[in-house]
Amino acid sequence: MTVATDDRHDEEFAGELVRLFEQRITFNHTLGLKVAHAGADEARCLLQMRPDLVGHFGYDRLHGGVISAMLDATGGLAVMAAMGARHRDRSVQWRLQRFAKLGTIDLRVDYLRPAVGPRFVARAEVTRLGARVATTRMTFSAEDDTVLSTGAAAYIVS
Repeated sequence: MTVATDDRHDEEFAGELVRLFEQRITFNHTLGLKVAHAGADEARCLLQMRPDLVGHFGYDRLHGGVISAMLDATGGLAVMAAMGARHRDRSVQWRLQRFAKLGTIDLRVDYLRPAVGPRFVARAEVTRLGARVATTRMTFSAEDDTVLSTGAAAYIVS
């Protein structure tokens, strides 16, 4: 697991954010989501295909619910990273406590192609980070960068 940090995003916060995302959010752990990047401008997560994630047994396609959950989780991670960067002057603990109220308000997913392959990547960018609501755009891609699904979401942040 690699987490990139930049001058606005310190290593201790990034490490705690990854631990929260991958271990303490048990659904992310169950899916096997891994953080590849958590920066102020973008978040990326990885997923290894497993037999228990198949949605169509005849084609070994990834289940659509896994795709939507990964897009939602990656969007939430992007919001958390952006909030952490915005409040870099505050303690790591203070920034992590801000996430207690984070929740999805709305999620839209467009399934463009069947998700077949050994590994998948979700990317999310925050398009607006307000005092109460944040919005994101996400893509879900195959290992070769073919876009399989896209998404947009809104999150409550206070």
